[in-house]
Amino acid sequence: MSGDALISVRNLRTAFGAHVVHDNLNLDIERGEILGVVGGSGTGKTVLLNTILGLKSADGGDILFNGRHFSELGLSERRQIASHWGVLFQNGALFTSLSVLENVMAPLREHVDMPVSLMEEIAGMKLGLAGLDPSAATRFPSELSGGMRKRVALARALALDPEILFLDEPTAGLDPIGAAAFDSLILELSRALGLTVMMITHDLDSLYEICDRVAVLADKRVEAVAPIRELLNHPHPWIREYFHGPRGRAALAGKES
Repeated sequence: MSGDALISVRNLRTAFGAHVVHDNLNLDIERGEILGVVGGSGTGKTVLLNTILGLKSADGGDILFNGRHFSELGLSERRQIASHWGVLFQNGALFTSLSVLENVMAPLREHVDMPVSLMEEIAGMKLGLAGLDPSAATRFPSELSGGMRKRVALARALALDPEILFLDEPTAGLDPIGAAAFDSLILELSRALGLTVMMITHDLDSLYEICDRVAVLADKRVEAVAPIRELLNHPHPWIREYFHGPRGRAALAGKES
């Protein structure tokens, strides 16, 4: 990687009352990379994501975007920066009362002043990028399969032409074929659009197939961040158990076969 950090997390501390989730956590998300984030239950993967997004306030430390300290910016500047982010939440978080097209248009309605006809055209293009047929536009989330809902959520995340995508367990709930197809889509979009991607996942196949680096959360911090092949030799007990357990061995064997 180039060492060109798009987002830098510095000395982050997060807590819920007396329960400390992160303490002195540091992480760089480099421009153009796909960064996987893993960790055991309770290590605060989604808390880290929400803190970067500003959905949770940090209890210490700072987050920089393109070298600018987020905590020092005014509300309008924060909103401007956030408009360059696309987010796919774990369960898609689609609006059940809105059609597929209306869901994808939602960020445009919030952030951009343009005619509805142009918003509809842009939303249709994003659905195409996410691999959905135009006929899906008039359907509602309840009428879609799990894989299609993920793709609609991805199209919505792409609506504002983001610089970085945040994905929270994007392949959770998908069968192996659907998960592999979604991984391929993320990789293709990242390369074609020059996207930076931060992806929280438990899917070892995803880590091997599309991630440039993997950050491991343990002991309230980022214990290690490196290409997955380097992590295979890391001495930390959780890292060894995760990557050398039955699922880890199966994912590695599948990559090498």
